[in-house]
Amino acid sequence: MDGAPVEYQDPPDLSVGVSADSLPDGGMLAGQVGGEPVLLARRGEEVFALSSSCTHYGAPLTDGLLVGDTLRCPWHHACFSLRTGEAVRGPALDPVTCWHAEESDGMIYVRHRLARTAERPPRSGALLPKSIVIVGGGAAGQAAAEMLRREGYDGRLTMLSADSSFPCDRPNLSKGYLAGTAPDGSNLLRTEEYFRSHAIDLRLGVHVTRIDSVAREVELADGTRLAYEALLLATGAQPIRLELPGAEQAHVHYLRTLADAHALVGAILVSHRAVVIGASFIGLEVTAALRSRGIEVHVVAPDDVPMGKILGSELGGYLRELHESHGVVFHLKTAAASIDSDSVTLENGEILPADIVVVGIGVRPLLGLAEEGGLAMDRGVKVDEYLETSITGIFAAGDIARWPDRLTQDDIRVEHWVVAERQGQTAARNILGMRERFDCVPFFWTEQYNFSCAYIGHAERWDETEIAGQLGKDCTIVYRRAGEKLAVAVVHRDLEGLRAELEFENTIGTRNGM
Repeated sequence: MDGAPVEYQDPPDLSVGVSADSLPDGGMLAGQVGGEPVLLARRGEEVFALSSSCTHYGAPLTDGLLVGDTLRCPWHHACFSLRTGEAVRGPALDPVTCWHAEESDGMIYVRHRLARTAERPPRSGALLPKSIVIVGGGAAGQAAAEMLRREGYDGRLTMLSADSSFPCDRPNLSKGYLAGTAPDGSNLLRTEEYFRSHAIDLRLGVHVTRIDSVAREVELADGTRLAYEALLLATGAQPIRLELPGAEQAHVHYLRTLADAHALVGAILVSHRAVVIGASFIGLEVTAALRSRGIEVHVVAPDDVPMGKILGSELGGYLRELHESHGVVFHLKTAAASIDSDSVTLENGEILPADIVVVGIGVRPLLGLAEEGGLAMDRGVKVDEYLETSITGIFAAGDIARWPDRLTQDDIRVEHWVVAERQGQTAARNILGMRERFDCVPFFWTEQYNFSCAYIGHAERWDETEIAGQLGKDCTIVYRRAGEKLAVAVVHRDLEGLRAELEFENTIGTRNGM
């Protein structure tokens, strides 16, 4: 049974106790101990007490969903163990604090924290790889490195990143950071000390040029060769660049890395007018951030409706109206023809003044290394259900991986942050021989002004949409193909989004005979 939280006017002091009757099986109750928010949850005869804020972005976990012996975050679907507080899967990386809950004489008391559960003891065994190399410093590579250490791997672990910055919270770059509501320090996922203390040899600004799968070595641009017994490719993607006159000028920006974000913020501070090329998620999130800073924005895109190919014409139309209500001007069904120092000329001859130009027309997976290494390809790196490639001992995760999805029953590749993190975690466990299928349901979210939308599942093609609620403001949209539900988008209906995720997981389990 999955119950909703019990409502209280004032969070009760759990140290003096609450009635056990106030916490039914499958229920949650928000309380506090010494002024610190604490959540109670019951599963059968067991009562658990946890800190009530998600360690990812601070969402109230009392608005989440209990599933088995885990608690799922309502905002971005992080998952925590009720027993240990561990962040079982991304996007949260840090655990929540566990408290000691005692049930006695019809009352429940919470008075002290439990000691933090240490990382698992070192694994041993002749089959464990003595050295692991991760190529990539994005979501998948970072999550894999952390999971390897959390699972007790104590062998040599090297992480090679082409980026010059430490792994960062990429989704935040086009949202809070660009808007000026999130400080620069919030972007780094981990500090230099974290990598040092966990014996993760992170090398920044390093380019891997070749995989020698016979010798089990990777070769770097400077000629250095590093041996591996297991290899994870998580090379990610790069922005598709405009190929038109003037596109290489300094005031034309892309947003992918932390360095890109720093450069763009610096340009924003001395700009008044912007042209955003592309009405994708990145383009529309950047547009909202620029408007929040008072910059005039024109959006140029070939689409009939912004985001219509992903969210459908109805929700895409709402997004256009939302942006227009904030002063954005759209130029749809056209494209940029050239860029000058202070303007953008469109194919229809219209000239748009611009101090800065931001390009967000999609990304392209970085497949060259895998392709030249002889791995099987299929519009991405082809992997099995365990994320292993066609060459034993080499795994792939994140934007480059195309895997057999048991929900759509297709091979799919998804360019979303949460998917990349969860694939990195699964790949790490499988490198250690745990044989865990990657069956996570794809998930992503967007935030634009006061609009928030979560998307669960994957529907590259659909022939029917069903809308319930007030479009764009409080609604659920179901995407179906041939009558089968493939994806759900929810706007300000967090709990419904979690339930949709669980429904999809149950569908996968049924197909697997579970």
